[in-house]
Amino acid sequence: MMDMWFCILLLVSVLNIGGALSDSTYLIGLGSYDITGPAADVNMMGYANAEQIASGVHFRLKARTFIVAEPGGNRVVFVNLDACMASQLVTIKVHERLKSRYGNMYNEKNVAISGIHTHSGPGGYLQYVVYIVTSLGFVRQSFDAIVDGIEQSIIEAHENLRPGNIFVNNGELLDASINRSPSAYLNNPATERSHYKYDVDKEMTLLKFVDEKWGAVGSFNWFATHGTSMSRTNSLISGDNKGAAARFMEDWAEQEGLPKGSDSIYHGAVVTGPRHSRFYRRVSIIIPQPHENAYEFEQLASSFPASGGRHLASSKSVSQRVRDRQDGKPKFVSAFCQSNCGDVSPNVLGAFCIDTGLPCDFNHSTCNGKNELCYGRGPGYPDEFESTRIIGDRQFVKAVELFDTASELVKGKVDYRQTYLDFSKLEVALTDGDQKVVKTCPAAMGFAFAAGTTDGPGMFDFKQGDDKGNAFWKLVRNILKTPSQEQIACQQPKPILLDTGDMNVPYDWAPSILPVQIIRIGQVVILCVPGEFTTMAGRRLRDAVRTVLTSDGSGEFGSNVQIVISGLSNTYSQYVTTFEEYQIQRYEGASTLYGPHTLSGYIQEFKKLASALLNGKSFGSDLQPPDLLDKQISLLPPVVMDATPAGVKFGDTSADVPENSTFRPGDMATATFWSACPRNDLLTKGTFSLVEFLDSSTWVPAYDDDDFSLRFKWSRPSQLSSYSHATLEWRIPETATAGVYRLRHFGASKSLLGKISHFTGTSRAFVVL
Repeated sequence: MMDMWFCILLLVSVLNIGGALSDSTYLIGLGSYDITGPAADVNMMGYANAEQIASGVHFRLKARTFIVAEPGGNRVVFVNLDACMASQLVTIKVHERLKSRYGNMYNEKNVAISGIHTHSGPGGYLQYVVYIVTSLGFVRQSFDAIVDGIEQSIIEAHENLRPGNIFVNNGELLDASINRSPSAYLNNPATERSHYKYDVDKEMTLLKFVDEKWGAVGSFNWFATHGTSMSRTNSLISGDNKGAAARFMEDWAEQEGLPKGSDSIYHGAVVTGPRHSRFYRRVSIIIPQPHENAYEFEQLASSFPASGGRHLASSKSVSQRVRDRQDGKPKFVSAFCQSNCGDVSPNVLGAFCIDTGLPCDFNHSTCNGKNELCYGRGPGYPDEFESTRIIGDRQFVKAVELFDTASELVKGKVDYRQTYLDFSKLEVALTDGDQKVVKTCPAAMGFAFAAGTTDGPGMFDFKQGDDKGNAFWKLVRNILKTPSQEQIACQQPKPILLDTGDMNVPYDWAPSILPVQIIRIGQVVILCVPGEFTTMAGRRLRDAVRTVLTSDGSGEFGSNVQIVISGLSNTYSQYVTTFEEYQIQRYEGASTLYGPHTLSGYIQEFKKLASALLNGKSFGSDLQPPDLLDKQISLLPPVVMDATPAGVKFGDTSADVPENSTFRPGDMATATFWSACPRNDLLTKGTFSLVEFLDSSTWVPAYDDDDFSLRFKWSRPSQLSSYSHATLEWRIPETATAGVYRLRHFGASKSLLGKISHFTGTSRAFVVL
């Protein structure tokens, strides 16, 4: 009798599992990989500030990827980069590698690569002159780190492909963004503005990925806010607020034990209920309360002086990453993607004059006529690290809320359409008024471009809202390239400062051939745009695509269609404003390269893509963007050699943690080491800095340079010196366990003959109570 019941239960279980398997909508796979790049000597991409040179790591940068496939059908790849933007040259080389590895499975049609727009990552990886001037040209290390990281993240996602489901959710996040160009926004028609409650998009849209075996394995979300919480003077590599949010959510997932792995097929599909407080990757409750053991800790710490520098056999010895342990299960991947952020700032307190403390001029963002004095303030003002943490935390908290409550199943086709367009001469049929045909223009940047924004002001006497220019700077401009009368008329009312579309010495200064792409995953439609759309520009594009998808009566798309804009995708072509915003010529309008009808061109072409997607028709172009790799010029000098004073070894401390130190959460523990240039070895998937915890008699990694709380700062005593120092600063988190800790530095030195040698060194031990 028992055998019969066992067989019945077994049969029911098999049937249930079979039913669950058949309910899986897609194959899903996620992956991520380090793309941090050179942490020294390289100009950062974003602010175009020649003095903003990388000199350490706030936290590491990553490429994060998801792949979604219909079993036996179409598949799409989306890559989110902790980088300022995607690069055409990077995209071209990634496609070449994917073709070599996978044939035609992954290509320019179904692979999208998007940047989060941090302004604190190494530059020099784009191929057009105007974007690499401040980095002294092309930087091969930056380029290779990103290309390698994207490829490896896609490989990992591909190898993780398993049956699973996707859920979509969205909601408002009200306190992480403001409009930094409200005077331009107000030039949009009042009737149009009346349809919206806010002058920036406040909605976050999130996809939750649920593996059949492991449960929830990751999430990607889109929300518009600039990556400018870190200022134009910051020199530490950082993913800014979106990179921080990703770290917070991935650590939260680890704290929750995600992915869980369970006999239940859909375990973790919708998670609710109380949250735990312990980070599993941190040692914790095995330690008694600090007030009972303070003396014992202090005695123990005093027995561990600084180790002194020592040689390491290879770079493999430095791979003591805290997050490397997988325990046989996939890692949780969370990406905070960029959307239509063109006029959106994370500096939510507003813009103020640094000399008077008064609000900046509304129309021009100046202080007594000077743009250099007008700065936006983040919520942690005057601490930019705190502002980054707060804006990142606000996005993280909203993402967890959406993740926990996501219940709408994504279902339907996986599909895509992509084409290339020549935006230097695109014919656009205007549908308003007299329905005339106009053209976009060769790329050009206006005078207000040089004024910068309230997130990062420019220099000299430029100001936002300048639709005239001045004679002196026009004379300077003409030395480089005098714009034609046709170009001047085409770009009106923009006064041209740089006629980049017609500048090609030593090679092209700006792009003309741009990719546009639509990715469909069921009712979720992702519009991949190669630039920064302003709030209203993005709204118009989304509405136009929605109208095409829902108005044909086929029922293919309903009212539940979710349309998101993925900004800074596949290449970079600066800003896209509405026609009305363009007339005001603030920074965003001056940076709309292809003239006043740029947005109309995008809307026209995306409507064609959407129609082709809806009707199952192919769509493409014979155009191809140029591959300018062989033309790149690099003026960044190499590392000549590293050295230390006589009697000093690499890895020795030059300023140690004070003897018998006891710290509490919120305190800063600091040590400085004799070091070498981080460009000698990027320590990809490794770490320059580590906080170690004494567990019984073993030192175990607790925090590394991918943690928000630990900063690695590198410096030379003078620009041409072969000496250098590495300072590790650990702001002790509230979650840190009481016990004995020490700081460890890893690095690689270069001899005069070019030999690379790895080293390490530790501080003396100290107590955390």
